[in-house]
This record gives sequence, C-alpha cells and structure tokens, in this order.
Amino acid sequence: MSNLYFETRERALLGDEFDRLYKAPERVCRAVTVNLLRTDAEQFAEKVDFVDGRSPFCLESFYLKDDMRPGRHPYHHAGVYYVQEASAAGPAALLNIQPGDRVMDLCAAPGGKSSQLGAKLRGKGILVSNEYMAPRAQILKNNLERMGIANSIVLNEDAERIARLFPEYFNKILVDAPCSGEGMFRKEEQAVRQHSQALVKQCAALGAEILESAARCLAPGGLLCYSTCTFSPEEDEGQIGQFLARHPEFSILPARLSAGTEGEPKRCGENHFDASKCWRIYPCHGGEGHFMALLKKQGASSFGVATRIKGKSTKECDSFLKEYFGKLPGTIFSVGERIYLLPEDFPSEILKLKVLRCGVELGSMAKGRFVPAHGLVMAFGGRCRNVERLSLDDSRTQAWLRGEEIAAGTSQNGWTAVLVDGFPLGWGKCSGGRVENHYPKGLRNLG
Repeated sequence: MSNLYFETRERALLGDEFDRLYKAPERVCRAVTVNLLRTDAEQFAEKVDFVDGRSPFCLESFYLKDDMRPGRHPYHHAGVYYVQEASAAGPAALLNIQPGDRVMDLCAAPGGKSSQLGAKLRGKGILVSNEYMAPRAQILKNNLERMGIANSIVLNEDAERIARLFPEYFNKILVDAPCSGEGMFRKEEQAVRQHSQALVKQCAALGAEILESAARCLAPGGLLCYSTCTFSPEEDEGQIGQFLARHPEFSILPARLSAGTEGEPKRCGENHFDASKCWRIYPCHGGEGHFMALLKKQGASSFGVATRIKGKSTKECDSFLKEYFGKLPGTIFSVGERIYLLPEDFPSEILKLKVLRCGVELGSMAKGRFVPAHGLVMAFGGRCRNVERLSLDDSRTQAWLRGEEIAAGTSQNGWTAVLVDGFPLGWGKCSGGRVENHYPKGLRNLG
C-alpha cells in the first residue's frame, strides 16, 4: 500500500495498531464458496484436491491452493462453487436466510453474495438481485444461471425505482455498497493509484442514497446487512451512524464472524452509536478487507402485498417438460417465443422494471418445436429423466467442455442432461450412440 492519503488517515486512527492490522499473508488468499444447491461443504472437501483449508468467514468457504485455475475446472462450469475473495463471503452469512424469505441483493454484481443468498433459500421464496451498471448486470445474470438459482430475478435498475414499486416488501436485504475499494489495494494496483479523499466522499454519498432505498424496501421486523470492502470511516461506521440518526425505526444488531474484530467508535464521526456491534476484517485476519453492519427494522414482522402473475405456456413446452422432468415448481410464463418458469412468489409489478432474468428460461419455440434453454438444465439437470453421466476422471468430461461431441454411455436418444458427478454441464442431444454438444460456445474451455 503506497497511497499517502490512505496511510496518513489510517495511522492517525490506529496508531501503533496500523502495522499489525495491515500486515497480510505474503500471498493473496483466493477462495471458493460452495453452492449449497449442489452439495454441502463436507462433501465438497472430500471430492476435490485443490482446496487449502477452511476460510473463517463462512462455513461454506475454502481457500484455494496457489496453482489452481478455478475457472476451468468442471465443477466451476457446473456451478458447484463460486470464486470470490475469502472475506467477501461474510456479509451474506449474517442475514440468516431461511427458505421462504423474500430477499433482495441491491448491489449484486458479479454475483457471489447473491449465489450464497439464493442457495440458502433452497428454492423457496424469492431472490431479487439488482445491478445498476448494465455490463455488470449481464455478468450477474450469467453467474446466477450457472449456479442454478431457479427462484431469482435479475434487474438492471436504479435502487430508487425499485423502492417506489416495492415498499416494505422484502424481509432480508443486502447492500454491498459501491465503495472506494481500500480492501482491494493488494490485488489491484489501479485501486491504489485512483484512491483519494474525493473518491471516498463520492462513494459515501452514493452508499447513503442506496441505503435510503433499501430502508424503504425493508418490511417491519426485517434485516438489512450493509457491507463494504473498504476501511474509510465515512463509508463504514460513519455511514451507519448517519443512517441510524435519520432512521430511529432501525436498531443495530451484533455482526460476528469467526475472524475479524469489532467496529471502532472513533470512526463514527458526529453520530455515536454502539459501533462495537459492527464487524471489521483487516488483512491480518486472512481476508483483503471488509466492513459489515447488521440492522433491524422495528415493528411486527409483515410482508408487503404484490399481485401474482397468471401463467401461460405452450403445448410443446408442456409436452417436453412432462417427458423429461415431470412437474417443476413455479409458474410457466411466455414472452414472445421465449418461455420461463417464474418463482411461485413472483410479483407481477416486477415487470415494470428492467428485468434481465425471470426465474429460469425453460426454452423457446422455433419452427413449431420447443428447444430447451441452458438455464433449464443448470437449474434442474439433476432431475432430468435422460442423462449422460460423466466423472472428473472421464476423458469425455474435458472433451465436452471444449465443445466436442462425445460417445454416449447412459443416454437414450433425444435431449439429454450431461452431468459430471451428478452436477449439470449443459444439454446434449443423443442419436446413434453419440451425444451432440449443445454447451454454449461462450462458456467452453478453449485454448
């Protein structure tokens, strides 16, 4: 770290503790978080040889060995894990997501935290993941599809527009706010060069706006987790102090992880509160840096009311699902030639916003025939009645990920879900003892 403004500020706040707290392991600790919709942490650790111990920030998170290329592994393609900085897995764990919750991730790209939230729902309830920046929103959409989060909706929207349509609708909200990125200094030299006091003030103001929208969306009795990957007082304790001063209907709850330290009262500014209930992760704790605060909205637990949408399908889609899957949970809904499976709690008001993903895209109609979509197999491939079973040590697995046709082993003629150790790797079409590859070209291991 060589940013003068940052170091001067932090040494003034921390004194002799500065060198200890900012002393990090020599290597940047990469990590993966296990997708609980695919497997549990114990089974995952038994199956793989590329993890290097458990992360202390989340029960489903593991450090990676240095030589691991996680993005090319078959389990990554199958959505078994999400690659993210170790301490980034902490905020989602604080919300104690339960099946049936209405959850919103208001600043969700690229999707690691949303994946955690969605997995904890176990297919029940609804997850709305929003990202304001359009290119990042597309990455978020693709990641949630890979992870098989069937009951998720991806928006590319302004937070204030969401708040107008969904007052007091959600009972769990995560705001991982856009921030000045001081926790990224070791990983990104550009973050060090671009950092300034002006950037901190700009990010703090944006975070305050987003928190206001989140407060409006949260139902009485609901939980709001605010987090950043920075250390600045204005974006962390100072932000929470100002929010609590504006919103007496909110109280702060203890936020605790297995590693880290309490929030710091000296960073509160003019609005004092019990900052020790916040949680800080410094580089010395094995993560690059994070701040978390858990807030509760007072009042009897209740949900806002929304109008359910009426379903509509096609006979070709219905016939395909009956043959290959049977009954799937949700409401089938057509938009032009595309057909979707919406979450059971899907609110029709959401269609007034810019929606990138509505539940699961089942497929589309082409020349009078139903063609299944990649999202369908990633969400429900394990339920398919016709499958091609692969394993990690099967040479066909890497051939498949390169986009090649493979020999059939367990498939019957017709569409088949290709699985590696039971996890989905896309659609194939079996004929004459061969499986034609329908894995999307942009996802393949090329080169």
